[in-house]
Amino acid sequence: MPERDELRVCALYPDLMNIYADRGNLLMLERRCQWRGLGFALTGAGIGDPLDPGGADLYYMGGGQDRDQLLCAQDLYQHKRDALHEAAGRGAVVLAVCGGYQLIGREYQLGSQTLPGVGLIDADTVRSDGPRLIGNVAIEVDLPATGRRTLAGFENHGGRTHLDDGATPLGRVLRGHGNNGRDGHEGARRGNVIGTYLHGPLLPKNAWFADWLIATALGLAEPLAPLDDRLELQAHADARKAAGL
Repeated sequence: MPERDELRVCALYPDLMNIYADRGNLLMLERRCQWRGLGFALTGAGIGDPLDPGGADLYYMGGGQDRDQLLCAQDLYQHKRDALHEAAGRGAVVLAVCGGYQLIGREYQLGSQTLPGVGLIDADTVRSDGPRLIGNVAIEVDLPATGRRTLAGFENHGGRTHLDDGATPLGRVLRGHGNNGRDGHEGARRGNVIGTYLHGPLLPKNAWFADWLIATALGLAEPLAPLDDRLELQAHADARKAAGL
């Protein structure tokens, strides 16, 4: 992807898929662009809206209640699936959190209903009769140009996500439950497509990851200019401590 000096972000279902303060992720991206003199343009795509596969550098979807997730799943599958695949195929970043993560897999079995996913990652999710997986969580990730780093956040999900053999998790669980509480994996990554259960929100607790998303989405060959991240580093340290690190 060619370098750009403006980050174009498209929020999928911003009114319906926005629990757990997930909108804070968008604000974090905006502020870190503005502080560096980079442009930031935010658009939304809701129920019935077409999705432009070339219109954004980063596509974002947060979490939602079951009834809202059902509405979004049908629309996503019927009207936006092909555009999302086209966007991911050209190297755009797709970040899906919690409920959004469940919908970028193949399917989500929710009781007697099966919600179709768009198949950006090789994974299926099943709603469990067991307790919800709730609590502070920390994972170790290894992303291009970052080396091994820690992501810390909060998880609260009743679904258990299972990756196919050979699929790449986002990270290894250090503390918390992760995808299903059993296999030690959290999230999923295929190229620039990332799904995760970490929210609360995710990016204000992990400024380094916000910067990685920005640089990757803009196709930058050089690292972003550093910022005074004393507050952000303290937020990250507090999130790690809350998770038991």
